[in-house]
Amino acid sequence: MARFQFKVNQRQNRAMHMTATDIYPETPCDVVVTRRDYADGELFPSHSHRRGQFAYAACGVITVETDRGNWAVPPLRAIWVPAGLPHAMQMRGPVTMLNTYVRPQAAQRVGLPLSCQVFGVSPLLKQLLASATEAPTHAPSEERNGHLMGLLLHEMASMPPLSLNAPLPDEPRLATACREFLAAPSLGIGIDDMAQRAGMSRRTFTRQFRQHTGISFLEWRQQACLLAAIVLLGNGDSVTRVAMELGYSSPSAFSTVFKGVLGEVPSQYFPGRSAMSPLSAGQKTRTKKSPPV
Repeated sequence: MARFQFKVNQRQNRAMHMTATDIYPETPCDVVVTRRDYADGELFPSHSHRRGQFAYAACGVITVETDRGNWAVPPLRAIWVPAGLPHAMQMRGPVTMLNTYVRPQAAQRVGLPLSCQVFGVSPLLKQLLASATEAPTHAPSEERNGHLMGLLLHEMASMPPLSLNAPLPDEPRLATACREFLAAPSLGIGIDDMAQRAGMSRRTFTRQFRQHTGISFLEWRQQACLLAAIVLLGNGDSVTRVAMELGYSSPSAFSTVFKGVLGEVPSQYFPGRSAMSPLSAGQKTRTKKSPPV
């Protein structure tokens, strides 16, 4: 399962925290939208922005890692990363990303969350994002650009959240056990296995896991396996292979769980590569030391 493992672990993340950077600091606009293409495997180590970031995956899969947890962003979905939050990003497959950078005051006005969250993206929001990439970054807020960005912000804030997060507990023994699980996720790993890894009794592990994550281990395991499934499917693996690798009893059982959590079967979530991506899947991995995303 090394194909799924996040490339930057939490210890490395803490060592690589960077000064928060501003995007277009000279612009009077509360919102700036950019479009960029990235190669398969491209990695941006831990960094943060003075603006919040709404990263929309027009194609490909994005994984995000913070000290608080891991997230996976499927194609045609987005993740919100609040201003000032250190995060690492990696591209899984060629990715076309539309990034919306929002000043904290504007994000607060429309009620965008204070923590990372993956969202669905409506057809209207997709069109607004596409239009916003063409908007000038120095247009006064009272012009058409201001109205466009205002509507974009409100539409972003109204999107449905998706359960595509594996929160990391702040208790050291639990955190170590969870990172080991994330490196090789499987439904075959049960509570007793995790309790042993954490050096706890089953009862203590169960109680402390819920206390430190807000959910049960079985719920967390399902979410962690879904994160892995999204990455593997984004890499081009078949539903059958993903189901077997993650320990589901059958491909249909995996599809049922996938649809139950995400509302669609895997074939609907991954309908094929978007025509927006000009990158070749054969391009080499690159590691960025600066935070341009």
